[in-house]
Amino acid sequence: MSAPTLDRPRGAQTVDDLLAEARARIVRVTPEEAAARILDGAYLVDIRPAAQRQREGEVPGSLIIERNVLEWRFDPASDARLPEATGYDVDVIVLCSEGYTSSLAADALRSLGLHRATDVVGGFLAWSAAGLPTTGTP
Repeated sequence: MSAPTLDRPRGAQTVDDLLAEARARIVRVTPEEAAARILDGAYLVDIRPAAQRQREGEVPGSLIIERNVLEWRFDPASDARLPEATGYDVDVIVLCSEGYTSSLAADALRSLGLHRATDVVGGFLAWSAAGLPTTGTP
């Protein structure tokens, strides 16, 4: 068996490159800004796996949509879309644990045409640290 090659193929990016590019295309929000947008009708979408939500807690009223189905649930053209996916102007704020995966997910929604898609800087941990409402936190 041959050893795996560590030479990055031409054109391949690092995850840090992907993250920086995604964040350059979205306008991220603080937990407080997210809370204000939610009051104005935005959807907070928690993409964390069940085990992580159980361990860390949840934001009351958030939509729980795990990362692997997010695009299908919010694409207005998808047969698997949620009732909340009413068009391309839907205000979607994505939440993960620390604000990394959510940036990539928000950018994927932006690529689908949901131009208002964004994520929470610092994720659920920053939301909780800001004293915003949570349930089930240890």
